[in-house]
Amino acid sequence: MADLDELASAAATCTACDLYRNATQTVFGAGRPGATLMLVGEQPGDREDIEGEPFVGPAGALLDRALEEAGIDRALTYVTNAVKHFKWQPRGKRRIHQKPNAAEMAACKPWLVAEVQAVGPKLIVLLGATAAQSVLGSKFRVTQHRGEVIETPEGWTVTATVHPSSILRAPDDATRQVEFKRFVEDLAGAARAVGA
Repeated sequence: MADLDELASAAATCTACDLYRNATQTVFGAGRPGATLMLVGEQPGDREDIEGEPFVGPAGALLDRALEEAGIDRALTYVTNAVKHFKWQPRGKRRIHQKPNAAEMAACKPWLVAEVQAVGPKLIVLLGATAAQSVLGSKFRVTQHRGEVIETPEGWTVTATVHPSSILRAPDDATRQVEFKRFVEDLAGAARAVGA
């Protein structure tokens, strides 16, 4: 069982899929070894790709606020992504996120498995469809199973909710507020499930 520093160092040179070619760097997970709660997102965004840390951009700020409202100390969690390189396309001077495909998710799955083994969380919170499908298969729908606690064939205990970026993309403030409240409730439920 490699420790997290060794895993991060090994992942830094990963070329298992082509995403590394256009990414600034591998963005490995960060947080507390032995955390009871592990949060898994889709992939690094623009800020994460530049800074080399997960959830430091706008979605990360929203996640931090939601964790605080749910009574969860982010410093006591471990946060990572299903895919470790930023997949994007240029639009003017901006880099626009693109959804990872099944092959890219499969190429990164061994890193996620190694992180779970190294951290040993009681519960993994899958943030959004890509994270959920990378663990639970392509047929899994967050809309149908949001908040359910599921045991995986690997022996992991997981639950799925939306990705914070989906809240940021809501069409208006009222919808954002409703979706944020639901997200906080999902996180609070996850905390209760692990006795945090």
